[in-house]
Amino acid sequence: MDKLTQYRQIIKDTLQEYAAIPFSYGEIKQQIFIDKEENNFFLFNVGWHNKKRIHGCVVHIQIINNKIWIQQDGIEDGIANDFLKAGIPKSDIVLAFHPRDIRKLTEFAVS
Repeated sequence: MDKLTQYRQIIKDTLQEYAAIPFSYGEIKQQIFIDKEENNFFLFNVGWHNKKRIHGCVVHIQIINNKIWIQQDGIEDGIANDFLKAGIPKSDIVLAFHPRDIRKLTEFAVS
């Protein structure tokens, strides 16, 4: 399996695990959207809590130049930890939600 295919599968599997976790309140579901053509992966919350509409992006990941760019991370422990556990090296993960000058202070890739 080539690197791009492997990374796509790891991202998909990871998001599916989070999407399977039920909410303890409201009528809220987590949905996954995958744009294979542009290598975008999203996890959304969609539903209702009492009379309040819930709709928002929890996670947005892109694969750019064979690296995983975490654009949005609403996972409590950080989704990068899941990718590390799956065997992806820090050098292939970009914490894109940090400004570039902060990224260089992490052990992850800058770009």
